[in-house]
Amino acid sequence: MFERVKQARRHSRERVDLTQVLDQCRQLMTQRGEANSLVIASRAVELLSRLGDDGMARLFEVLARDFDPDPGDVLRRAEQYAVDRSPQNLIELGRVAEPPRQELFRRLNRTPGGTAVLVGMRARLLDRIKHDSGLIAVDADLQHLLTSWFNPGFLRLVQVDWRSPAALLERIIRHEAVHEIDGWNDLRRRLEPDRRCFAFFHPALPDEPLIFVEVALVPQMPDAIAPLLARDLPGEGIDPGRFKVAVFYSISNCQPGLRGVNLGNFLIKQVAEHLSREFPGLRTFCTLSPIPSFANWLLHLDAIEAPRLKPARRAHLSAVLAGLRERHASDAASLSKTVQAPKIVEADRQALTSLCAYYLSQLSASPSGDPVARFHLHNGARLERINFAADLSRKGLKQSLGLMVNYLYDLDQIETNHERFVDGQVSASRAVLGLL
Repeated sequence: MFERVKQARRHSRERVDLTQVLDQCRQLMTQRGEANSLVIASRAVELLSRLGDDGMARLFEVLARDFDPDPGDVLRRAEQYAVDRSPQNLIELGRVAEPPRQELFRRLNRTPGGTAVLVGMRARLLDRIKHDSGLIAVDADLQHLLTSWFNPGFLRLVQVDWRSPAALLERIIRHEAVHEIDGWNDLRRRLEPDRRCFAFFHPALPDEPLIFVEVALVPQMPDAIAPLLARDLPGEGIDPGRFKVAVFYSISNCQPGLRGVNLGNFLIKQVAEHLSREFPGLRTFCTLSPIPSFANWLLHLDAIEAPRLKPARRAHLSAVLAGLRERHASDAASLSKTVQAPKIVEADRQALTSLCAYYLSQLSASPSGDPVARFHLHNGARLERINFAADLSRKGLKQSLGLMVNYLYDLDQIETNHERFVDGQVSASRAVLGLL
């Protein structure tokens, strides 16, 4: 009984909050609202910050329905521009074609706390879109503005170390998304002199990291994650002259509402430039990356389809896949066991690395490609090396059957590699192509 009463009161309060939010938003868009925008926006932001899931869902529906451009105005201005392509007609067309909700978001953003609320709103919007595709245009507008507001020129690069505020260190532990940080001792090892952690911050969110990357400084390109995560301390008197390779082994987004806002590529490039100045002896910048979609892709692979490969290579890969199916069917557990076996069947090693090379080199430029591969290759990295049995953790076996990849960031080739990827081609080393 009490629970039903509490629920009824909660729904009633949400309806009141939603009504007030909409009133403030509509008032904010009037002439009077523009003159008093900071006061009205502050009230709206305060109400938005406490709006529940049901209220927020209804708000998104109103934004999609009532804050669209007027089709008649857009059509008239488009026709005028088609007849007379003058600058003024183009400006007027752009003005009427822009959804009014974009200006609403701008005015909300002007008030203290507005940016954080809008980033939080988008995180909830992304969840809602999974069930309501009619909100895609609202998300496109919000992402467009966030991309501008979180331009790298506004961001501050900060090195996180053991002397950083405890609250920041706690956030690093909480947001680590690739290799879980198991408490303070684990974090401390990741911040020793042969390790680095860098994060981007924005002036509107001064205490909240947006994204961070963890780096290992080592003598050579690594082929397994366990040594990089080992908790053995490096000892006294580390010689920086031993550092020849900087390995980006984990990159984590801290703000779900900034998904699709491209921060990671700028972070990696800025960190590479920073480390080059700090350690002139560094010659190689690379990753040791998971392949989170590989196991699922392989278990559902029916046939090899690669029009760019020569028929002989396609036939070879088809035979490799058939042999793997014959030995293991589509049993993920069986494949995981073979990766961990003391005596690895060489045919399984060759099959998994060859099929992984096919997956990454031929499919990464398509929407169905592995998301981590797409991220690094789009940033201008090169597919450098595939490492067998590189991550034997439960997560590593489940997602990528223990395989990991080195992507190489050659600072002189980044733009060329990026352009090739945009054109649908993956830059890969001879070692990787030789696996096909």
